[in-house]
Amino acid sequence: MTQTSSFDLASMQKRMASFVIDDIIISFFFMIIFYDQITALISTADAGGEISTVTMEMMNTFLAENIVIVFAIKVIYHTVLIWQNGMTIGKYIVKIKVISLHTEQRPTFQQAFLRASVRLISDTFFYLGYIMAFFMPLKQTLHDKLSNCVVVYA
Repeated sequence: MTQTSSFDLASMQKRMASFVIDDIIISFFFMIIFYDQITALISTADAGGEISTVTMEMMNTFLAENIVIVFAIKVIYHTVLIWQNGMTIGKYIVKIKVISLHTEQRPTFQQAFLRASVRLISDTFFYLGYIMAFFMPLKQTLHDKLSNCVVVYA
């Protein structure tokens, strides 16, 4: 099953569109969850007319205090949707899905969780894990490769 011809691999354009859509959706989750804190930061910044050192310190403190929640939301979003449906909302919109290389079905919970966790690491380190997709025969990113998954047309 390592032949590229046995899978109808999703194009890089579809995968990138899916990535952007999912990041926009996750950003909305963040804005809803942290609405009060974000509006307080914005009002503090607006009061001074420009971003001051104090405002920057407040933003850094906000990020430091909430980074675990931000990471958890991203991992939960990708794990649950890939495990349950084989696709996130972004993948659904562009009509692509994730399948296991071994079963050619939806990934298991363990595969989906590993994929989401490694994806987060790739996001954190300048998206380096995504570059692999341009050079791999099955267009796999680092998180696809380590979780034994591939992205195909739905």
